[in-house]
Amino acid sequence: MEMVQTKVHHKKRQVVIFIILIILWEAGSESIQYSILEETESGTFVANLTKDLGLRMGELAARATQVVFKGNRQYLQFDPETCDLLLNEKLDREELCGSTEPCVLPFQVLLENPLQFFQAALLIRDINDHAPEFPAREMLLKISEITMPGKVFPLKMAQDLDAGSNSLQSYKISSNPHFHVLTRNRKDGRKSPELVLDKALDREEQPELRLILTALDGGSPPRSGTTKIQIVVLDINDNTPEFTQEFYEAQVPENSSLGSLVLTVSARDLDAGSFGEVSYALFQVDDVNQPFEINANTGEIRLRKTLDFEEFQSYQVDVEATDGGGLSGKCCLVIKVLDVNDNAPELTMSSLTSPIPENLPEIIVAVFSVSDADSGHNQQVTCSIDDNLPFLLRPSVENFYTLVTEGALDRESRAEYNITITVTDMGTPRLKTEHNITVLVSDVNDNAPAFTQTSYTLSVRENNSPALHIGTVRATDRDAGANAQVTYSLLPPLDAHVPLASLVSINPDNGHLFALRSLDYEALRAFEFRVGAADRGSPALSSQALVRVLVADDNDNAPFVLYPLQNASAPCTELVPRAAEAGYLVTKVVAVDGDSGQNAWLSYQLLKATEPGLFGVWAHNGEVRTARLLSERDAAKHRLVVLVKDNGEPPLSASVTLHVLLVDGFSQPYLPAPEAEAADAAPAAPLTVYLVVALASVSSLFLFSVLVFVAVRLCRRGGAASVGRCSVPEGPFPGHLVDVSGTGTLSQSYQYEVCLTGGPGTSEFKFLKPIHPNFPPQGTGREMEENPTVRNSFLFS
Repeated sequence: MEMVQTKVHHKKRQVVIFIILIILWEAGSESIQYSILEETESGTFVANLTKDLGLRMGELAARATQVVFKGNRQYLQFDPETCDLLLNEKLDREELCGSTEPCVLPFQVLLENPLQFFQAALLIRDINDHAPEFPAREMLLKISEITMPGKVFPLKMAQDLDAGSNSLQSYKISSNPHFHVLTRNRKDGRKSPELVLDKALDREEQPELRLILTALDGGSPPRSGTTKIQIVVLDINDNTPEFTQEFYEAQVPENSSLGSLVLTVSARDLDAGSFGEVSYALFQVDDVNQPFEINANTGEIRLRKTLDFEEFQSYQVDVEATDGGGLSGKCCLVIKVLDVNDNAPELTMSSLTSPIPENLPEIIVAVFSVSDADSGHNQQVTCSIDDNLPFLLRPSVENFYTLVTEGALDRESRAEYNITITVTDMGTPRLKTEHNITVLVSDVNDNAPAFTQTSYTLSVRENNSPALHIGTVRATDRDAGANAQVTYSLLPPLDAHVPLASLVSINPDNGHLFALRSLDYEALRAFEFRVGAADRGSPALSSQALVRVLVADDNDNAPFVLYPLQNASAPCTELVPRAAEAGYLVTKVVAVDGDSGQNAWLSYQLLKATEPGLFGVWAHNGEVRTARLLSERDAAKHRLVVLVKDNGEPPLSASVTLHVLLVDGFSQPYLPAPEAEAADAAPAAPLTVYLVVALASVSSLFLFSVLVFVAVRLCRRGGAASVGRCSVPEGPFPGHLVDVSGTGTLSQSYQYEVCLTGGPGTSEFKFLKPIHPNFPPQGTGREMEENPTVRNSFLFS
């Protein structure tokens, strides 16, 4: 887009090229000149540039050679395959140069990489393709019969558009006894005919003559043009009109309005009457190109067409004054056209490179030329661009400029530049032309992908389904195109023991992370790995981020009872003396849960009991205690079912069965366990029965004696012992032995012993020495005073 304005609104860098410098440069430059005949067919060979410029074969094509003419016309074309200059179109010398001779079209040969200019010119040689033409088919002359021989009468000139020897050369007239014609060379180079009287005229003998005037050019063969001359012989008129000046000069600005007065000519005739009345006319009238008109009565010459200094710089006009008797006089008028600043500068873009790569300094973006059709000071121009752009304008040969980058560009900061090149002349008022170009910056892979976070923390619940999407990592790249396309990958694990390849995978296109298999919180609670992001540029750039995966616990483990064991070959029976008070510790149920958090918080409750209300279970530590005083009416054997439940959602549970036997001191040395009662035995032989009864009596007596002895010893020590298959400390458990948080996990310092009986049917038993852990003194509000009564636990088979 180009705009012409008359004022410069903002400060710009300016580079001024003066016409004088151009002329000096041209004078010191060697120019190559080619010539060709006008009207030659297009495609005609003109020259081979490789030979003329002294370059290597193929160099012109490799350097993007261009042929640049003024005004953005392309008269010649360059063939990159043959490096020949060919005629691009038929050329008409008269159209291109008019009457100017020689007709020379200067041009430049532009080479890139590196930038280089060669000056050249194309000479258009004339051919004789135009015949002379007169402005009118017939001319009228009125000549007095008293005119003396030798009198010269100027005639209207013929015009020939050809130049040189092909232009108009001479005139001739048809054979007659009274006149001959002369060819006069004018100061402007043109040739005008003059009719010379050879023999006096006699109106009474021949009042009218008709002649043919022929104009000849110098072509081979010559061309000609003709016009008719009608001569009317007049009666006596002694005086011809005479102009006050034989030669007039005037100057007219080219922007003068139509009808403007150029000057006034004046002629006088000494005759009286109608012979003294003078009228004016333009002698050489070309209705097509003549920009002037004259008032026949006043001699005022005015402008009838717009002038253009760039087309014609001056005009030579002949004015004829004619009196009433037909006699005439002539004067010459030279009108010079003054140049005004009426042409805006022109910009011709020869080369434009877009896009240009970033990170490279001083790249040639554009090559262009500027010109102004005006002359003198009006032709001087300045060229500028905006100050806030990272580009520079550098003058080159003649009127050429190069637009280069000031430094390395960064596409990520700015990917497109709209550059306005302003060309301003130095005339008054100043005219300017603006040419807008858009320059794109191409991407270079100079930015590595960047993750949105330096580390990611993901959470996944255990027992997940395989191929579960657990999270996404994301990286962005400031580059463009393939340089910004990011590919994700898993890097080698930080811990070699973590089987990363079997745990997670990543989608290389979008960074989605997937769990490959079901995770188990109890086996793997957390793991870390690195993720890489690489672009697809050349060379590829990459970055990495740390990913930490936390496995969230799920309630997938039911409580597990450690004590009492339920898979023993014989059940465990707890012995409780009938004299035990309320709150007496019968035993403690110990359980653990493989889960964590609230999923591992355990609670205990008594699910079933033989006699409800006799025993109770503490909800938080699993201690089974008597709920009230025992009495003789209470059954001796009790079966308790304790439920252990976690706090998960949904909750999981386990149950344990306890057997409790109420005893009166040691008065019952043997009680079979409820689960050990056998079915009705077959009747034995009488002798066998007697032997068994006798053996049992002796054994019972011996056992009772031993028990009494042991009881006395224990009473003396002031302690109570628990004997049996399972032995636990008396009294409330110290606070540090149980998990006060309610997880149900048995403390490592809690100890117990398990005693196994001999084979079935034997009466052997073992005294178990109580284990007294060395606990630090603690006091709790829940401690109960224990009855010094001996608490025993026996295992019967």
